[in-house]
Amino acid sequence: MIREARGDDWPAIWPIIHDVVTEQRTFPYDPAMTEREARETWLRDPPARVVVALDGDRVTGTANMYANRPGPGSHVASGSLMVAKEARGTGVGRALTTDLIEWARRSGFAAIQFNAVVEVNVAAIRLYESLGFVTLGTAPGAFRHPSAGDVGLRIMWLDLR
Repeated sequence: MIREARGDDWPAIWPIIHDVVTEQRTFPYDPAMTEREARETWLRDPPARVVVALDGDRVTGTANMYANRPGPGSHVASGSLMVAKEARGTGVGRALTTDLIEWARRSGFAAIQFNAVVEVNVAAIRLYESLGFVTLGTAPGAFRHPSAGDVGLRIMWLDLR
């Protein structure tokens, strides 16, 4: 189940963000990011949206969604998704991405752009492609992966028109 995040969800969201960021495998966030910095980055104000994925009462993932840029770029949505270690491969990422797509459509966005998909994050790329996203380009070597070295960051796009 996906629902809007509430203030009391933060204690369950933070460990997911902390794990993903400190793994340094899929997100270009500073691994030294503090809880306060993570909260300020993740919990965006409306009209942006933050959601959690639930398995019963347990938070298994989270996503935020927002206009990719202000002003002339505000007709394109973007977002970030993170799944708890123990829930990866169980459909949580698909549920969060599908929710983001539905939100973007309801909100009148023309497209969704993911700005920095790590090219060795094969599971995410397969998921996004299965939902209609295409890769517009790759910034070669733009991400320092702990085991694969410098790898590219893909810009992925879904046209909603």
